[in-house]
Amino acid sequence: MPDAASPEVASDQETLREALAAGDAALERIAPILSHLLTTPDHSLFSDEIVARIRGMCHHLAWQVLRAQAEAAGQAGREAFAERHGAALAEHFFGSPALLAHCHALAIEWQLTEKLEVQYGIDPVLSPLVQELIADEDSSLASAAMASLTAQARFAQSQRRMELPLSELPGDLFHHLLMGWRDYAGQVRSDAMIRAESKLREAFDEGAGRIALLARVVTGMGNEGLQALDIDRAGAALFLSALATRSGQSRTATVLSTNHRQAARLALGLRAAGLESSDVERQVLRLDPQAEPPRGIAAFATEEARRLLAETPISGIE
Repeated sequence: MPDAASPEVASDQETLREALAAGDAALERIAPILSHLLTTPDHSLFSDEIVARIRGMCHHLAWQVLRAQAEAAGQAGREAFAERHGAALAEHFFGSPALLAHCHALAIEWQLTEKLEVQYGIDPVLSPLVQELIADEDSSLASAAMASLTAQARFAQSQRRMELPLSELPGDLFHHLLMGWRDYAGQVRSDAMIRAESKLREAFDEGAGRIALLARVVTGMGNEGLQALDIDRAGAALFLSALATRSGQSRTATVLSTNHRQAARLALGLRAAGLESSDVERQVLRLDPQAEPPRGIAAFATEEARRLLAETPISGIE
């Protein structure tokens, strides 16, 4: 193996940095492109399925807050009220880069989940590792794994329906969405809206959401968390959460790194998460058999890979 200080290794590292920068530049264009696609009929730059799924999730979010408003107002036709005003509120939500980025990541995750099921027979809900963890001697870990399984089943059902329950939003995004609802109402915010928002906030529990439960499983695994970086054993959901937690990236950034043009970020993330270079290459190729794993990844120590990722965040992605 070439010496870490050799010109060859230095050149490979610089090539990897350039590939990371080029990939990040492409990812930074996602939000404005999505915003454009959701408000125009031309979907040529993104797949129709992804755009339709994001649109469906935004409409479902709008429907939920409007139904809560109608309920607080004591209206009999709650669904009809939500349907009548849902399209306009969803259109308002389309202007939120943070919300679009989150919905886009969920759509990409589900697309990956379905691909893994078709190509490798990996169950979209119950992976081999989750099944093992449910039977773990550590009762708290087993309980967290069981809760994550239930949450993953809900996620699968919601994605098939192109829906997103309010309860599954991260806390900051839940607040952001309610602020967007306020902004949409402007100066005509009614007492019913105020009561509905208060009730929605009281009912919200971020810790019960799927992403929080998966993170709890990864944390509970401790040093054994490397097992979750095997996509065949862990399945997409736990793999992505483990990669995000162990590499120091947001889960959204981690999901986007599975795109076929993001091999540099994916490889660096896996290295930062603690995988050896040979395992990094295997996972990259498992996710995309046509990918070209970046050379020079072995020359990056775990902390160095984490530092490089921290120094090159994706603009607009949290």
